[in-house]
Order: sequence, then C-alpha cells, then structure tokens
Amino acid sequence: MSRSAGVVAQRLRAVAASRRFHAWARPVAGVVVLSAVVWRVGAAPFVHGVLSIDLRAVAAALVLCALSTAVLAWRWRIIANRLGARITFPRAIGMYYRSQFFNTVLPGGVLGDVHRAVAHGRDAGDLPQASCAVAIERVAGQVVQSTLTVLVLLLVGSEFAGWAFLALGLGLAVLVVAVVVVVASWPIRRIVAREVAELRVGIGCVKVLLQVIATSVVALACHVALFAVAVAAVGEQLPPVRMVAVALVVLLGSAIPVNIGGWGPREGVAGWVFAVAGLGADAGVAASTTFGVLAMIALVPGAVVALVSVIRVRRHPAPATPSALSSREGPRHAPVPVLAAPSHSRGGGSS
Repeated sequence: MSRSAGVVAQRLRAVAASRRFHAWARPVAGVVVLSAVVWRVGAAPFVHGVLSIDLRAVAAALVLCALSTAVLAWRWRIIANRLGARITFPRAIGMYYRSQFFNTVLPGGVLGDVHRAVAHGRDAGDLPQASCAVAIERVAGQVVQSTLTVLVLLLVGSEFAGWAFLALGLGLAVLVVAVVVVVASWPIRRIVAREVAELRVGIGCVKVLLQVIATSVVALACHVALFAVAVAAVGEQLPPVRMVAVALVVLLGSAIPVNIGGWGPREGVAGWVFAVAGLGADAGVAASTTFGVLAMIALVPGAVVALVSVIRVRRHPAPATPSALSSREGPRHAPVPVLAAPSHSRGGGSS
C-alpha cells in the first residue's frame, strides 16, 4: 500500500512539474473563480455591465489606454536601452499595444509579455537581455502598484485597513521566507546575485528609478480613471477618494495570476469590495465587467499591430539560416553541395 502511495505521489509531482500543467492550471483556476462569481451573483450584473457601455465611455477608454500605453512603453524602452537591447519609442509603443492585447485575449494574462520579449530579442539580437528588460519592467510596475495600494488603503480606506495590514504582513512573510531560502542555497544565491546585477544595470541610478516610478504612477492613474468611467457608466457614484481606494483594490485583484485575460479574480474582488463599501456585490461585478470590456475595446490598436506584423512576415519571410537548411536535409551522412552554396550566401547577408 505504501509503495502504491509513493508511486501516486511521484506521478503527481511529475504532473505538477510539467509544462502542460503550468500552462493550463492558471486559466482553469480563472474559469473556476469566474464560475463561482456567476453562481454567486448570477448573469444579470455581467449583462448590465456590457449594456452600460456607450460612445463616451469608449472614447475615454481609448484616450486613457493610449496614454498609459505610451508611458509604459517609455518605461520599457528606458530599461531595455540600459540593458543593451535597444528599441525606438514608436516601435516600443506598437509592441506594447500588441502585448497588452495578447494578455487580454489569451489565457494566463502573461503570454503577451512573453511574445514581446521574444519579438524584441529577435529584433535586437539579444533574447536574454530583452527578456530581462520585460521582466524588470513588469516587476517594477507591480511593486509600485502594490505599494501605492497599501499606502492608500492605510490612509483613506478605513474599511479596508485590516485587510491592508494582513496583505502587508503576508507580503513581508513571503519576503522573509524567500530571503531564508536564498541564504540557505548557494545555487539560488548565484541566480539571485545575477538577477540583482541585471536589475542594477536596468535601474541603476536615482534618475532612472524616479522615471520608472513616475511612469508606473501615471499608468496606474489612467487605469484608476478608466475604472471610474466604468463605475459611472453602470450608474454608481463614489466620492473621489473612496473611488481611488476601491479602484486600486480591484486593479490589484486583476493582477492575481489565475485569470483569463484579467477576468475572474477581478470580478470576485470587485464584488467583495463594493459589498464592503455598502454598494452591493452586483454593482461591483457590473462595474468590473464594464471595465474589462472597455479595456478590450481600447486595445484594438494592439490587434491592428498584430495583424500588420503577420502580413509583413508573410510578405517578407525571414531568410532560412544554415541550421534550418541542414535540418531539412535530414541525417547528414553525406554533404549536399547543392544546398551548401545558397545557405552560405544567404547566411552572410542576414544577421
């Protein structure tokens, strides 16, 4: 019996460590959370949220999304250029629009960032540094957002103060555990030291740090303003200070990495926050639905960028590299001089 239990445990560990499990676990969890919200409040708040959208809300969403995308692309460009993976500002805006669109429509909420890192690495000829730039940029934004959320809740969100202290305590506990693990493991210490060195290069001076913080705050303000537009669209009213506190909590919920393009935890958190604020869970779910749909509409330029990229690739395919040609030859038991000459000439003209 114990042997059978050991075999089962070993298989479970293998499944948990597999890439397929990690690829599907978060979207499935997002579906479960979203289903629980629908079971709790019904479909009416979702329908109300969709039907509340009008042209004024769409126009505001397009403007706010354009501004936030521009400042986030600037933040990414600063870090990428410091790491040596240079990119122009217009190119950064287009790629950031595209990555946000992919994050919204694809499960997990991070595949757009992965695609942005790979595409930039291919363009810059340095995939590790390009990936590092995206990672630093995203983590910096999350740190600024989390810090501002806790500070605002401690200052003006009296009904959420207890939860703010709990979140702060859990965050500190996780940090302490992480530090203990790092100190106890030499391989992890080397990895962390390497990442810290990259971080020092990417945000290695006060000027860059202030720029990263400023751009993160502006982008977060745009998202808060968009949520305020969504709340007004569904017919709810909140004082400005309380609106900021509620919006920050909902936005932090949308960052929980078990969602479907942001959907799932955001609706659950919004329902809870509005219920605590005395507005009712239905109003929170409706506002969150309006916010999600407006965000998708505002990211249509990202879909255009993705479509243009596909058309360009089809019209101007990348030249085949020598390694690609050799892979088509099959087993290399004998040289094939007919393919050798073209691969050499094309390889010399491309990067």
